[in-house]
Amino acid sequence: MPQLLSELLSDRDKAVLDSIFNPFQIGGGAEEGVNWNFDEGLPEEIQDPYEEPTSAVKESIQREVDAIKAAELGDLTKAVELFTSAIEMAPKRPAPWNNRAQAYRLLGNDEAALSDLEEALKLSGGTGRTGCRALCQRGLLRRKNGDDDGARSDFKSATNLGSKFAHGQLIEMNPYAALCNQMLRDAFQKLS
Repeated sequence: MPQLLSELLSDRDKAVLDSIFNPFQIGGGAEEGVNWNFDEGLPEEIQDPYEEPTSAVKESIQREVDAIKAAELGDLTKAVELFTSAIEMAPKRPAPWNNRAQAYRLLGNDEAALSDLEEALKLSGGTGRTGCRALCQRGLLRRKNGDDDGARSDFKSATNLGSKFAHGQLIEMNPYAALCNQMLRDAFQKLS
């Protein structure tokens, strides 16, 4: 894109253009062409069911927080260990299952990630914040693995829970949108 035009565009405009020019790229950019930051736009009113704050639940939450910090520092192996410990402390909590799935995915272990997502969805009933996140995450993995029907189903369920990210994924998976994006890309290339 010419430098002057690029300077005039907002970050949102650039993201829209990137989506147009890369219609088959899942989520618009990150590693492996998959944007895993699917929390954007998730309504605040979506909450997980109330958990009785027993000592085991409190300890599980603390270990989960420590695991997230380890993951943010790049120590994914330590994060998996801490998430596993959080699960052992309170195995009925869906959040550490979902979060460990993310760590497994980042380690390249999609099979373990999918297994944990199944458990997170079972425990959450596919509802609440964790259910919505697990649906988005499983939808992305399914899409990455070529299971577009399964991905579409997960994104539709997450959209029904209020996920704007999942709604965007459904739009990107629409073949008519991809065709329209291709025509727009061709038109922009002719103008360049």
